[in-house]
Amino acid sequence: MLKIALDVMGGDYAPHYPVEGAVLALHEYPKLHVVFVGQETIVNRELAKFPNAPKERIEIVHAEEVIGMEEAPGVALRRKKQSSIRVGLDLVKNKQADAFISAGNTGAVMGGSLLYLKTMPGVAKAAIATFLPTIAGTSIMLDVGANVDCRPEHILQFALMGNSYAKYVLGIAEPKVGVLSIGEEDGKGNDSTRQTFTLLSDCPLINFYGNVEGKEVYKGGCDVIVCDGFVGNIALKVSESLAGMISTMLKEELSRGFLNRLGALLAMGGLKNLKKRVDYTEYGGAPLLGVTGPVFICHGNSNPNAMKNAFRAASIYVEKQVNQHISDDIVQTLSKLKQHIPQVNE
Repeated sequence: MLKIALDVMGGDYAPHYPVEGAVLALHEYPKLHVVFVGQETIVNRELAKFPNAPKERIEIVHAEEVIGMEEAPGVALRRKKQSSIRVGLDLVKNKQADAFISAGNTGAVMGGSLLYLKTMPGVAKAAIATFLPTIAGTSIMLDVGANVDCRPEHILQFALMGNSYAKYVLGIAEPKVGVLSIGEEDGKGNDSTRQTFTLLSDCPLINFYGNVEGKEVYKGGCDVIVCDGFVGNIALKVSESLAGMISTMLKEELSRGFLNRLGALLAMGGLKNLKKRVDYTEYGGAPLLGVTGPVFICHGNSNPNAMKNAFRAASIYVEKQVNQHISDDIVQTLSKLKQHIPQVNE
């Protein structure tokens, strides 16, 4: 039995979408047990809308307070000690839940995870990883928003975490790991990128691909792409915006005139498959790698399908013991590199 805690109060469409997504997951995954964290009267009201939900695999933990999407994370975490985010993270910390999922205030989820769960031994900074649909299948990019400023040794740790995630979640025996840069050549990029290139080249646990240009990201030649959170978040948001723009323009063009509508009808199967391949909701939440307990961060506007798939992602993460693999790889690499790079522990 997998017990996963859900922040019912977090997200633009809370509490309905998180609860509906959880109920969908309960029906789809027989081993799943969901702990609904939030104001009990609201949780019960939402669950009453789903009379066929398996009540024997449902638990409610009351959390009186809610951290709003617009609130300053640090201030909110200090003032609202009974928030659904704090209570959910405490469940993971106290081994009362195997993982925590939230579509709420991203800064509060990240800050709370670092404050209450702490980073793993040897991990200086946690990182948010996300799936990217590519021509070849799926790639992972990290960090996409947890850290604005990173040193090369931090990005080395991101590479190790992403490597473990790709290996045990995507099932890639030897993931190819690359650095997001402005050119493929070894000397391209800023000082940080070039130093990161050297560190990854010398890391025995990584199958280093080299630099990855922006134009190569979606070709799928690289399984794991690492960068600092500032660059990664911009790359992710631009990609999401582009996907939304293409979808909107495609709908507009296919609705123009009889022949276009006929063509759209004939291509309906292919269009549906394309939508599924590029739809972020199919990938669920993004894991916060490097903290001692599994935490998955969802888009604030996540729909029920996205929330359901977040449970799938979290379940695989727990079952494959990804955190343990990450910890083992970090410790092994640090023992080999610390004599050459003492600051890697900082």
